[in-house]
Amino acid sequence: MNGAKPPGRRARTAASRRAAPAPLSDRDIDELQRLLDAVPAPLEPLDASSLDGFVCGVLVQPQRLPNPRWLSYVTDHEGRPLPAGYDAARLQALVLRRHAELDAAIERRQWFDPWVFEPEDAAAGARQAVYPWVAGVATAFELFPGVMRLPAASTLEPLALLYRHLDAEDLEDADELLAEIETLEPVVGLEDAVEGLVRAILLLADVTRPIR
Repeated sequence: MNGAKPPGRRARTAASRRAAPAPLSDRDIDELQRLLDAVPAPLEPLDASSLDGFVCGVLVQPQRLPNPRWLSYVTDHEGRPLPAGYDAARLQALVLRRHAELDAAIERRQWFDPWVFEPEDAAAGARQAVYPWVAGVATAFELFPGVMRLPAASTLEPLALLYRHLDAEDLEDADELLAEIETLEPVVGLEDAVEGLVRAILLLADVTRPIR
């Protein structure tokens, strides 16, 4: 997982003075991935990286989403119910811990480490590494389109920082967004790509979760 931590804005609010939730360890993340892999067919769960982006997409919605509204999409991209007898308690507990961790970081406008993993293929570029995470954010925005309904002027830059990692064919009828993507500097390595993801989420939070 990429761990670069550039300096970021830190808002001195009441939330910033509360203790941050304990972050999930690498062992926790491995366990979560195993639990996702074990979700019974025909359900199709997210993987850990897509899940992480999805949770960020949930957290920057203009209206707070109650947990039951989005949790079912973690274990199936169509939100189908879990089969009778399947115990998802541990899986959901880990997901909600990550949700709390990201929620606190976004509220404080602090850097967080996205679950973006080095590709096994050394020749693969940064775009391939961050694609699952960005796809998770895009899934959240498709299922819960509150962000996409905001005035384009307020969301164009952060959406461009995210969606530049998707295929242009996936952005049909998004001429303004494609034009904004063209103005961005090329990504230089995985650290640069990851920094852009975090910046995009915090910029969206400035719109949907303004600090009071």
